[in-house]
Amino acid sequence: MFLSPVILQKRRRPSLITTAADSCDSVLTGPHSYLSSTMTERFNCFYCRDNLQGKKYVKKDDKPVCVRCFDKLCANTCAECRKPIGADAKELTHKNRHWHEGCFRCAKCYKPLVNESFAAKDDGKIMCGKCGDRDGSPRCQGCYKVITPGSKNVEYKHKVWHEECFICFECKQPIRSQSFLAKGDDMYCTTCHEKKFAKNCVRCKEAISSGGITYQDQPWHSECFVCNTCKKPLAGARFTAHEDQFYCVNCYKADVAKKCSGCQNPITGFGRGTNVVNYEDKTWHEYCFNCKKCSLSMAHKRFVINGNDIYCPDCAKKL
Repeated sequence: MFLSPVILQKRRRPSLITTAADSCDSVLTGPHSYLSSTMTERFNCFYCRDNLQGKKYVKKDDKPVCVRCFDKLCANTCAECRKPIGADAKELTHKNRHWHEGCFRCAKCYKPLVNESFAAKDDGKIMCGKCGDRDGSPRCQGCYKVITPGSKNVEYKHKVWHEECFICFECKQPIRSQSFLAKGDDMYCTTCHEKKFAKNCVRCKEAISSGGITYQDQPWHSECFVCNTCKKPLAGARFTAHEDQFYCVNCYKADVAKKCSGCQNPITGFGRGTNVVNYEDKTWHEYCFNCKKCSLSMAHKRFVINGNDIYCPDCAKKL
């Protein structure tokens, strides 16, 4: 429970009405809520109907009540001594609880707490600031001093710091409500963390503060790892590399990949086209490198070229 500023209410002492024996002017100075037509009716006790002329009385809900009836029927009970708080007593109120002025004191050291800061515990006890600090208050992880209830503090992973003690490990400036990153038990502001720990993107050379991807042990911003032709992001997509550039499947097929001399389709390395056959300046899918006449596969075998066509030795003899 946090230390609370004292929010107390002191009830006024009972009013004393004094009237002249034969004057009616004194009746007109009474409370405006009295609408009766005679002096006796205007100043009767609301409960016992005793005449209040020249006597002490208390206004309760805009109704005059004699001191005796107030003490018996209306007085609040003191939270400390459990006795009624009479009309002549000074009453202190906090969160619908009431005390005699002399009863409002620390439950441990009995220090009077009128006009003092205090801690209201869950069990209803009232304590001064010093006793409240000693009674289970957490300690700052920075300076190891007690964190006074009501003071500004920062909580992270079930640990607490004074706001001014929660500082960046590198620049020693209070982090307060700014973003921060943890490295072991140390906290870093975003700027210092980037300077000290963040990797730099291979393409733009700027620090990668969050996210990013890694390809062949090299870091990239997600927005920098794109197709060299269409600039489409490649994170999570199929792509291929060619001469240190990256291409999506469609752009690689259209702009980079060699065309098979047999089927004229791109040789991409995706799917069946992994193995290729190269001869002079021509390239084939392995499954396309077949004798034109008998369709026998010529991969890893002797073959004859006639124009742009491939033949096995037997078929070549029949040409």
